[in-house]
Amino acid sequence: MDVPAPQIPGVPAGRVSAEEYLRLIDEGVLGPDDRVELLEGVVVSMAAQNAPHASGVARAYRALFLAVGDRAVLRPQLTFVAGGYSVPEPDIAVVPGAYEDYDAVHPRTALLIVEVADTSLAQDRITKAGIYAAAGIPEYWIVDVRGQRVEVYREPVPSERCYRARTFAQRKEQIVLTALPGVVVSVHDLVPVLDR
Repeated sequence: MDVPAPQIPGVPAGRVSAEEYLRLIDEGVLGPDDRVELLEGVVVSMAAQNAPHASGVARAYRALFLAVGDRAVLRPQLTFVAGGYSVPEPDIAVVPGAYEDYDAVHPRTALLIVEVADTSLAQDRITKAGIYAAAGIPEYWIVDVRGQRVEVYREPVPSERCYRARTFAQRKEQIVLTALPGVVVSVHDLVPVLDR
């Protein structure tokens, strides 16, 4: 279960802005070994990855890489600025442009965000869905490892921090990425098989 990280020295109590959080990274106060992300102004520790979660991330990356090609940039588990108080590290972010567009800045928009959920399903459905909807991300997928399906969120309403449409894609179905016509991904290629 994700819990707030200990208070960071030199940061006032209360909400931390994305700008303050990124400055802490640039100054070396927070490093890659800290395994944290900023959600709604709170620095939150990220859960360790079990094998099904890691497999889901690898599968999602491969399936999207093959389907998207060079039409967009895939960023696995990297910083994404999702507003003034949220800097998550989504499992996969499909962002517009070219790789060199992000040499000096983190992306602030995406065509698709994918989170792989094993133990984090509640947080991905509530907190992260709200963050991504508020940021206007047009499509958000949750690879539900235990449920063996993908939750597809579309039609964000940023002012209400929610998505109008939520559907469930089962293992034998395919998902069309609406922002990139012609990009189709099989749910089977995204979801790790648990019962072998």
